[in-house]
Amino acid sequence: MNKSLSHLRRNIPSVDKILESNEVLPLITLSSRTFVLNLVRQVLNNIRQEFTDGIAKESTDSDIQALILEKLGEEFRHRIQPLLRRVINATGVLLHTNFGRAPLSHEAQKHLTEIAAHYSNLEFDLARGIRGKRDIYADRLLQQILGCEEAIVVNNNAAAVFLILNSLAENGEVLISRGELIEIGDSFRIPDILRKSAAVLREVGTTNKTKLLDYQEAINDRTKMILRVHPSNFRIVGFSSRPNLAELLRLCEASSIPLVEDLGSGCLVDLSPFGIEDEPNPKTSIEAGVAVICFSGDKLLGGPQSGVIAGKAEFVQKIRRNPLFRALRVDKLTLAALEATLLSYLKNRQALEIPLIQMIHLSAESIEKRAKAIMEKFSALDSKLACHMTDGFSMIGGGSTPNYGLHTKLISLRSLRLSASKIEYQLRMSELPILTRVEKDSVLIDLRTVFPEDDARVVEAVMKLSDSIQ
Repeated sequence: MNKSLSHLRRNIPSVDKILESNEVLPLITLSSRTFVLNLVRQVLNNIRQEFTDGIAKESTDSDIQALILEKLGEEFRHRIQPLLRRVINATGVLLHTNFGRAPLSHEAQKHLTEIAAHYSNLEFDLARGIRGKRDIYADRLLQQILGCEEAIVVNNNAAAVFLILNSLAENGEVLISRGELIEIGDSFRIPDILRKSAAVLREVGTTNKTKLLDYQEAINDRTKMILRVHPSNFRIVGFSSRPNLAELLRLCEASSIPLVEDLGSGCLVDLSPFGIEDEPNPKTSIEAGVAVICFSGDKLLGGPQSGVIAGKAEFVQKIRRNPLFRALRVDKLTLAALEATLLSYLKNRQALEIPLIQMIHLSAESIEKRAKAIMEKFSALDSKLACHMTDGFSMIGGGSTPNYGLHTKLISLRSLRLSASKIEYQLRMSELPILTRVEKDSVLIDLRTVFPEDDARVVEAVMKLSDSIQ
């Protein structure tokens, strides 16, 4: 270590001296001595490392003290803020898993806030003055909307699949087509869930072709159910086939075993006007006679994270009696948001109230109109940042409709002085983070997933970015 570096490191004040300074006492008052002590140690270690790496310049004792206090203040302010933050999703992916999937409707937000801020009748029967069940809030609405006999809700669809398998097929065989042994986000695999549920996986057919005869030949006295899984995030095309729902239902009825269907996204609206033909509707499966279905609440339903289990009463009641149901059930906040979301469907107001459905219905023309209004405000930008409009596609995402896109208009940003990745980074690090996508050296902004009230925030962030380019 050279003398200059050694001198600089010796001039770094002790931890105790920093803690006793007048500037640090208010931080201790706002939190705790232990919390601030750990921050001081971290800041001092970082500064020592900067000196070692030659990043920090030679400084006087007072300069070093000022630098430490500045960095300590910045770190303190950062640490006492929530890490979970609101962002502007300008990617055009409607159900982005990394961004929390479906945003809630105003009605859901209002109901959730009211229930969160006060006591509620979560498990209390107001009419009879006795203990009640939290199931009724979603159950009554799902019965009306889906036509099912009974329904319960758990914390997500993975939990729903697990609970169904454990309740109806523990130590028994579950038949499933090899073409439906799917994996979705974060390494969630159907075979793994089956094993953990204590059900025995019995694969039938091949990856691309499964026949009704494959199921028939696999049924034995240990068979507890047939599980049909919608391949949410992929499609097998070409030389492929599988039995249709009616064929499987007839086989299950003749064999006295239940057919269970994991529908994934829980789509209750007709997507065919948008060119999406193969997204299953839970109501259709219930009407056809499927014993039990399950689907996510925060995908195409447009509600909070949850897993809906619905179907025939004898099976749903058996699932509810499983002791694991209590471990997987949802809290009052989820129930409040889900109840409000389902009420929008019951009143046929989903296209007016649920943000996801509204985004799907947005026309390219309406998006183009907003994009033009924004770009007019960019007219003052100089050559440092080029901006133009281009055609593109929004994706529904969330493991839904993988082969389909919604036609949209994109705002494209490009700079000769700043790479696309740096433009994306600076927008992402805005005071209100703006998340975009990068394609062919351009940053793309899709207003389909930007709430209209946030358009001004996008303009402000881009203008600030332009001003910062040297």
